[in-house]
Amino acid sequence: MERKGEDVKTVLPPTGKKKVQSDIPQESWMKRIFGFEKTDVSSCERLVCLLNRPTDPASLGIFRFLFGMLMAIDITQERGLSHLDYKYLDGAPICRFPLFNFLEPLPLDWMYLVYVVMFLGAVGIMIGCFYRLSCLMFISTYWYIFFLDKTAWNNHSYLYGLIGFQLTLMDANRYWSIDGLWNGRKKNAHVPLWNYTVLRFQIFIVYFIAGVKKLDSDWVGGYSMHYLAHHWLFDPFKLILPVETVSLLIVHGGGLILDMTAGYLLFFDATRPVAAVFVTYFHCMNSQLFSIGMFPYAMLATTLLFFYPDWPRRFFHRFPGCLKAILPPTETAPQSSTSCVYIDNPNRSTDDSQRPPSTLKPSKPGRRHKLGTLFTLLYLAEQFFLPYSHFITQGYNNWTNGLYGYSWDMMVHSRTHQHVKITYRDGKTGEVGYLNPGVFTQSRRWKDHGDMLKQYATCLSRQLVHYNITEPEIFFDIWVSINERFQQRIFDPRVDIVRADWSPFHPNPWLMPLLVDLSPWRTKFLEIEDSLDNQTEVVFIADFPGLHLENFVSKDLGNASVQVLQGQVTVELVEDKTNHSLLPGDKMQLPAGAYHKVYTVSEEPSCYMYIYVNTTEVALQKNFTKLLELQERVRNGTELQPLVSDVEGKDFDANVTDPVVRIFLRRQKRMQDVKKHREASMIQRLQRFSVKKYYMIRRGFLMTAIAMRNLMVGLPPLEQLSQEVAYANLKEPPITQEDAQKDEVGHLEL
Repeated sequence: MERKGEDVKTVLPPTGKKKVQSDIPQESWMKRIFGFEKTDVSSCERLVCLLNRPTDPASLGIFRFLFGMLMAIDITQERGLSHLDYKYLDGAPICRFPLFNFLEPLPLDWMYLVYVVMFLGAVGIMIGCFYRLSCLMFISTYWYIFFLDKTAWNNHSYLYGLIGFQLTLMDANRYWSIDGLWNGRKKNAHVPLWNYTVLRFQIFIVYFIAGVKKLDSDWVGGYSMHYLAHHWLFDPFKLILPVETVSLLIVHGGGLILDMTAGYLLFFDATRPVAAVFVTYFHCMNSQLFSIGMFPYAMLATTLLFFYPDWPRRFFHRFPGCLKAILPPTETAPQSSTSCVYIDNPNRSTDDSQRPPSTLKPSKPGRRHKLGTLFTLLYLAEQFFLPYSHFITQGYNNWTNGLYGYSWDMMVHSRTHQHVKITYRDGKTGEVGYLNPGVFTQSRRWKDHGDMLKQYATCLSRQLVHYNITEPEIFFDIWVSINERFQQRIFDPRVDIVRADWSPFHPNPWLMPLLVDLSPWRTKFLEIEDSLDNQTEVVFIADFPGLHLENFVSKDLGNASVQVLQGQVTVELVEDKTNHSLLPGDKMQLPAGAYHKVYTVSEEPSCYMYIYVNTTEVALQKNFTKLLELQERVRNGTELQPLVSDVEGKDFDANVTDPVVRIFLRRQKRMQDVKKHREASMIQRLQRFSVKKYYMIRRGFLMTAIAMRNLMVGLPPLEQLSQEVAYANLKEPPITQEDAQKDEVGHLEL
């Protein structure tokens, strides 16, 4: 009786000694490294057979469970179920930013229904119940929410939608699913190889394209995420390296190398264990560095897809038998499936090598298999192309290309906004007025994107009509610094954005160019900042010829001055009605409590810097120092007993009348709370985290229940509704002041 892997024959070599040789040919290097032979891709038919090769469904089933679970959690958090009523309150005058202007949110109660459908879809994906329907429920509502608000776009939210779409076309319910219990043909059945291929290449693209985008000179030079090096997670590195070196080598260099190599290293057997350790550490760090919801955990779940497809069987086989009823099955013989192509080749090594070949009937590729292959090739080509498709959608290009979210340029660009002014003018009377930045909107991302600014201006023009402003013209003066460069205008402040032209397929005509020629000045910025004392602050400005900056120097700012670095400017003191011309190196004192204008009169862009001291803060700091010294001297006395003892109580500043002492006590209390927060044990941190998440999820589900009741039986009396909402808003009363405050590193100063 011959069995696979055991049939041998005896031959007599020339030396007369017997030699045992296997009938099965040795695997080629390509087979050992890539898992397939060169001949498997030598023709279209062979490629179809390769991508539809029967593969163990175990790893795909585990990923389906984890993805569905993470999405169910994500719906209550980053998707916004817990605060949905704040975002989509009926009748609120809110400016929104959908991808397509015809998209509108449904009434609030119906929006809750949309989220219920999405949540049920995620749960259905997790347990594999009505799997295909659950996937459709999830992705249809998910993409609707996604397209409804561009301000919430990011790379990982886009990735969730892609994976949900991919799972809709896959057989991920063939392992550890409710559908498998109801339908024996789906239970523990093979899945085609392309199911794994699409997911693995998708994650490879996420890593690799992110690495390619990090080859940008700003990232390589250490300017993109310079502030991250100050986080406590990098303290071990700072024991042996300066902060600047940690930022350059660890944050930027390490991030670049990991993204460029992770996809490759996860693919190969020899490097996969090392890669798994590094990407696990990387994503665990990201979960602490950024508020990015379930993304680190979702990426950890995708890492499991790169291991052998049968790893769950081997892993869960080690658990006690009493737990097998609730754990994934461990039998090692998946049944055949019509989704796969079986080839009659006993020497062929497949993932089902432990199953007797006689039970696998040979089959030929059909239309279903060819469509699966075609989808795989077209989808992967589209995903490689899309991050570089910005030459098509030129209207969405700003200083960075495209709508943020599908380019995988994660963390490559950081921005700070120094000055935002919105001016309106009545089209009939000529009356000029100003609006608070961000009025009628809940987002701040419109400042950096021309398409959103156009939508915002259009919305503002409709709202201003209700305030007796006819045919309003709206102008935006927005100053932005990207990756530690000069603060400069991003959009032309002379253009009425309401009537300005904008098209998704043509360059934005009112976008101001990024002054990249001035990037070398960033090295000089560091030298200037290092030469100043801790109480002096500096802001670097660059402006275009023919434009001017109108600014106001607060009375809190003393010794404020402007100094020219490049070009020529004219400073106008509005109240004095005097003009002063400044050349490179010239410096001028600015009066406090007054307006001034800085005109760029040179043919090239001007560069200058404001230097100032916050005198109010300096005075407070001096008072704090004196009070702190006095407190230390009389800590055992009675003269300043309130400063010593009452800071521990709830109303520690109730009897203090001196405002400086009151602020001092609050500052001391906050510092104590921060210290307690950082020194809390792991159990205390976990408890605090669990309580916070509990009340967040609790509110989401209670508000959903109220909305479903409203849809089914109608609105209750207003008093009852307000009581129900108040109950949903209930939070655990803080035991200590620490639980009531959100303390962050760097927020210790006033």
